[in-house]
Amino acid sequence: MKISERWLREWVNPPVTATELVAQLSMAGLEVDSAEPAAPPFTDVVVGSVVAVDPHPDADKLRVCQVDDGAGIHTVVCGAPNVEVGMLVPYARPGAVLPDGTRIGQAKLRGVASAGMLCGADELGLDAVRDGLMVLPANLTPGADLRDALELDDTLIEIDLTPNRGDCLGLRGLAREVGVLNDCAVKEPEISPVPARIDATFPVAVSHAQGCPRYLGRVIRGVDVTRSTPTWMTERLRRCGLRPIDPVVDVTNYVLLELGQPMHAFDLARLAGGIDVRLAKPEEELTLLDGSELTLRDDTLLITDANGPVAMAGIMGGENSGITTDPAGPTRDIFLECAFFSPLAISGRARSYGLHTDASHRYERGVDFGLQHLAMERATALLLDIVGGEPGPVTEALDQESLPARSGVTLREARLAQLLGMRIPTATVETMLVRLGLPPVATEDTDAGRVWQVQAPSWRFDIEREADLIEEVARIYGYDNIEVTLPASRMRLEPTLARRADADLFRTQLAASGHQEILSYSFVEPRLNDLFEPGIQAAPLANPISADLGAMRTSLWPGLVKTWIGNRNRQQPRARLFEIGRTFARDEGGAVAERSWVGGLLAGSRDPESWNQPALEVDFYDARGVVESLLALTRNREAWSFRVERHPGLHPGQSAAVYRSGGDGEVLAGWVGRMHPEVQAELDLPRPVYLFALALDVLEARDVPVHQGLSRFPSMRRDIAIEVDASVAGAAVLDCARKAAGEHLVDLSLFDVYAGDKLGPDRRSLALGVTLQHPDRTLEDGEVTARIDAIVQSLEAQLGAIRR
Repeated sequence: MKISERWLREWVNPPVTATELVAQLSMAGLEVDSAEPAAPPFTDVVVGSVVAVDPHPDADKLRVCQVDDGAGIHTVVCGAPNVEVGMLVPYARPGAVLPDGTRIGQAKLRGVASAGMLCGADELGLDAVRDGLMVLPANLTPGADLRDALELDDTLIEIDLTPNRGDCLGLRGLAREVGVLNDCAVKEPEISPVPARIDATFPVAVSHAQGCPRYLGRVIRGVDVTRSTPTWMTERLRRCGLRPIDPVVDVTNYVLLELGQPMHAFDLARLAGGIDVRLAKPEEELTLLDGSELTLRDDTLLITDANGPVAMAGIMGGENSGITTDPAGPTRDIFLECAFFSPLAISGRARSYGLHTDASHRYERGVDFGLQHLAMERATALLLDIVGGEPGPVTEALDQESLPARSGVTLREARLAQLLGMRIPTATVETMLVRLGLPPVATEDTDAGRVWQVQAPSWRFDIEREADLIEEVARIYGYDNIEVTLPASRMRLEPTLARRADADLFRTQLAASGHQEILSYSFVEPRLNDLFEPGIQAAPLANPISADLGAMRTSLWPGLVKTWIGNRNRQQPRARLFEIGRTFARDEGGAVAERSWVGGLLAGSRDPESWNQPALEVDFYDARGVVESLLALTRNREAWSFRVERHPGLHPGQSAAVYRSGGDGEVLAGWVGRMHPEVQAELDLPRPVYLFALALDVLEARDVPVHQGLSRFPSMRRDIAIEVDASVAGAAVLDCARKAAGEHLVDLSLFDVYAGDKLGPDRRSLALGVTLQHPDRTLEDGEVTARIDAIVQSLEAQLGAIRR
């Protein structure tokens, strides 16, 4: 909302500068977006009176004018079509400088000398639209400096109000706020009831009282809408960002800006029967003032007459009932409406039709439901002064029970001091409450301090609980004035669970190894769920943001892959991504089960491009290595195993399931592998992508480290070469050897694999390194040989191995 500082100071004039006022409003929660001068700089432009207008001898579109600037009569050549004798206009004397830097001088136009220039509002930076000469009020004195005459040395303040402060969407509410902040009296203009001069009325009824608890109407006959809106009003409208239209509309807009109450005027001759405020009927149509044709839904509140809709309540009037200033048949009688519409009845309706108006902006946030009578009298008085006419009595339709209820709110002095960290004097608090329009209706003194009972006024929809009152006191007292104190409570460190690895541990490990964390939506395209987890039933969204975000994710992989595709399309050749988040799956009963996972994606080259190493692509073992680094954080490497199993989203020959063994048996912990070629083709990915996912509830169990002293005695290493069938997994060989090695095994590794024609197509040779060490003595060769023989025998018996 944009307001004029001069206009504001007519209501309340605090002893602060414009800069201080701007800072004061922002600190009070009314954030100021900008503060700029009402008019750009220009010099030596005065009020000029046109005393004569003659045609130019050599140009049909030019006029030769005689202009009185208070110091003499000057000849000025002018091309504006609206120039006429007797009008007052801005006159730029020779030597004047306009806002665009143009310096006005003496000139000859088609042979006629011209001293200076007659200006339009656009040439002075007062309007963006070129509309001929700017017509000045008739009460100005020729020769008066234009900046002083129009009070152009003004500051326009644009305020970005939060939705809860609809009470400040009018000059009255803003002045009330400034008065509270500076403890200044607010001088409201005297608004007296305008007595009816005729008995004319127009019937008013409200069929939907919940949406419109109060509706006022008034007939004014014999208005002259061809009159011009006075300059003082059009100038205020212009400075507040509204363009003057016609005197009736200008008056309703003026009341909107001044009091914060939207109003509308109908051409009485274009209404039939009576006014009824009701909900729209299905497929009902309405043409608005802006020419847009709408097909209405049945949740839209309308103003209707006997012939159908004439306006969208609280949003915009209809074209067929609007005021017309056509000289051939101007409006003579008007019906002026002023209503309170419930915020819930208006909220979202304008946006749903692609509209946003000043009226809907205010009604959505809440208009003072006690303001309508005052606004009606203010608008009536202004209309009578400008367009004349005879008013009838005010007709009101009221449903008292549907008006917002004002319940009491309790404020405890002890609670106020606790939240602010300081105690504000009791008298100061009570003074602030009174200035805010919240005078205590009851007080009680207790051992902990005073307790106030207050009732929110009709213009404050945001005062509902004690916290709201505390915020108001803090705001008015000044956040800068609140003392800085240390918290009185003790700060306790939460215990660290040694047997539990939290998500941050895995996050740190992945980040340290060069992975980047992403945060993706929990809802994805249903097609991606089906690609990676076709056997899991996804939970669809009732109101998705878009069609490609229509279901809750059953895996972290769709978000990771979608991120990688976006990066690849932006010339990023490699990826190391991970995400820690939840997945959602529906069971047979329809209930949605949530589970937390850590998932990752590897693609592109193994290392960044460099001159000193070849550019190798990542493979399955890179992805497995990342998974193993996460499993190592559990401090129980022996509990984990990789098995060849199929997953619908992974390559059948380059994937593995990850299991954890424990007291309850084996539990599937997750998967690692290359993306399935069919999925890769479906997503149009030219290069392999490797994925992993581990369930945090399985991964988080962690062993407590146990101290073991280093042996002072030498270790003994023996290598074993065996031949096994190609179908035997290396993990099975290591597991069998580990169990047979005994308690003195300190290291076991598979350090070589050979497959070739000498062994046959279905055989492989494996080389194992076995390291044994005793903590208290040196092992003898016989003991080591016995352990090695036991390992070989176990491999022969369980896996059919042959020692080479």
